[in-house]
Amino acid sequence: MKKIIIAIGFLLITGTLYALSSSEPQDKMQKTYALEGEKMYAQMCAACHGATGLGEGKLTGTALNNQKFLSSVSDKDLFNYIKFGRVKALMPEYESVLTDEDIQKLTAFVRSWQQKTIKFDAPEKIAGNPENGERLYGLYCLSCHGESGQGKKTMGTMLANTEYLKYTTDHQIWISTAYGRDKTRMGPSLKGLDGVRQLTKQEISDVVLFIRGFQEK
Repeated sequence: MKKIIIAIGFLLITGTLYALSSSEPQDKMQKTYALEGEKMYAQMCAACHGATGLGEGKLTGTALNNQKFLSSVSDKDLFNYIKFGRVKALMPEYESVLTDEDIQKLTAFVRSWQQKTIKFDAPEKIAGNPENGERLYGLYCLSCHGESGQGKKTMGTMLANTEYLKYTTDHQIWISTAYGRDKTRMGPSLKGLDGVRQLTKQEISDVVLFIRGFQEK
């Protein structure tokens, strides 16, 4: 029995060491990608998103260096946002300009801004009443995002956007609506947080379903 316990302990230790050693090359590659991506970002992205990613560029751009945003999206999401852009918005597609590897480098650089992972108290399934969502949207969202979700420059993101709705999940829209984005015009909407809007979880789900309806128009 003692020999078995020792053997199990040995396997656990060696397995842990292997996992750590095998992750080192990947971490090193990510750091290299991030460094190369930083140079590309300065040339291609800073004018809109700002040198520090806070959306402080001369042109309108989303704040990417935002812990709530980075905690709600995967690397694949970031990759798709860069690759396919946002047609009818100021965000161009880079599929025709950059290789997938270049886009991965930009993704790695944007991800390097993440300092923490925020856990959101969001429903597992987004279900509700889009008609009530339309009413709430008219009360709380229309002034910045526009009646038909077309967005308003310097005010609110364009929501009625094919690429945005295609590559953004209902869960992500819910989180953005509920928790907002620090240091931007988009404050929180979830009841109990320090936002002007005090909506219940169900009401936010209703709004999300209404926004999703823009995809069908």
